[in-house]
Order: sequence, then structure tokens, then C-alpha cells
Amino acid sequence: MLTRKQYELLMFVHERLKETGVPPSFDEMKDALDLRSKSGIHRLITALEERGFIRRLPNRARALEVLKLPDSVTRGLAAPRPQGKSGFAPSVIEGSLGKPRTQADDERPQVVTIPVMGRIAAGTPISAIQTNTHSLPVPAEMLAGGEHYALEVRGDSMIEAGILDGDTVVIKKADSADTGDIIVALVDEEEATLKRLRKRGASIALEAANPAYETRIFGPDRVKVQGKLVGLIRRY
Repeated sequence: MLTRKQYELLMFVHERLKETGVPPSFDEMKDALDLRSKSGIHRLITALEERGFIRRLPNRARALEVLKLPDSVTRGLAAPRPQGKSGFAPSVIEGSLGKPRTQADDERPQVVTIPVMGRIAAGTPISAIQTNTHSLPVPAEMLAGGEHYALEVRGDSMIEAGILDGDTVVIKKADSADTGDIIVALVDEEEATLKRLRKRGASIALEAANPAYETRIFGPDRVKVQGKLVGLIRRY
């Protein structure tokens, strides 16, 4: 599983090599990723090299070779599908190209429009879910009955569950969930956050999928389940 910055750097180097045949300089990489120093680029390159995505060529200045890309890119999927401890993977809708249509296909709605209810924090909680800001067309196959809405993700606390800053999550409305579910949690009636639910006796734990964030534990009266994650949309 790559972090967002590791992924961005890998794709930046890959695209530059495709366009010019020459790897970008450290200054260009630093500017592209909006980092303050080149030491951050050194760390990212080392991490990518350790994971087998790139190789530094010996005796050549700034020479990098991309060895492989994430599976999601090579397979042409919309997003990575890492499976963390929860076993959650974002929904991927199989295309119908080349398949014969049936009468049932003609009668079934292909796209459903759901409301986008603002932003949700995958990190430090932000203000509670807003009212409908706009609508989003979603493949009907992603929804399995019930009422749904979408939220724009801000933060990186769920990256090991395949949820990145800037993603849009599809949520099925619910007021209860099981341990291990990724939920929209409303804390103290004023803060909304996207976290994995853990029930610990009478307490509620909201667990991140990023070791940089601590698990937060609350009394049961302080947390309300607003919905469960059922899908994810990523734009490139």
C-alpha cells in the first residue's frame, strides 16, 4: 500500500519518463508534490525503492527507472483496492462492454443520482455533515437498496483502507453498525469523521487506518452512527 505522496511521486516520475525519457529533477519533484525540502523527496524515493516500484541507476545523476506501477493503474481500475484489517475494498463496477444486453438490463436503471452532503474528515473531525451541496451520478450496481449519500474525504487517516484525501465515499444511511465497519460517526452532535468502528464493552472506539493517528474512545452516548461505507469514487 502506497501513501498518497508516494503514489503521486511515482506517477509524476512515470509520466515524465513517458513524455521526455528523462526523470525529473529533485527540485521538480519537490515543486510537483508541494514539499518544502528535497529531504522529503529522498524519503519518498527510498520508500518506493524498498517496495520495488522504482530503481536508482548507479553512477548516473538523478537517474530513476520505474519498475512497476500499482495494480490499479496496470489493470485500468478507478482506484487501488488494498484490503486492510477490516477486509474492506472499495466497490469496483465491472464494465458491460462486449456483453449482450437483456430485457432486464434495459429495465434496470444504469445510474442513480445521490446527494453530496459536504465533506467528511478522515483525520481530525470537522464540523458535522452539511445539507445537500450538489448531486452525484453513481452506478446503480454500487447501491444495494436503502438511502444513500456521498461525502468528500479530507485527510489521510484511512489510507490503509484505500481511502485517500480527495476521494468521494458513498454512504448507506444507518443508525447502527458492527465492529469492523467503516462508518460516518457524529461525535458530540457537532463533529463528523470517517473511521472504523470498534466496540469495547460499553465504550465506542473510532479507529484510523493510519498508524500516525491514535484510536479515540468515547462513551456510547457521545457517538452516533450516521451511515456505513459501501463504495468509493476517485477522480484522476
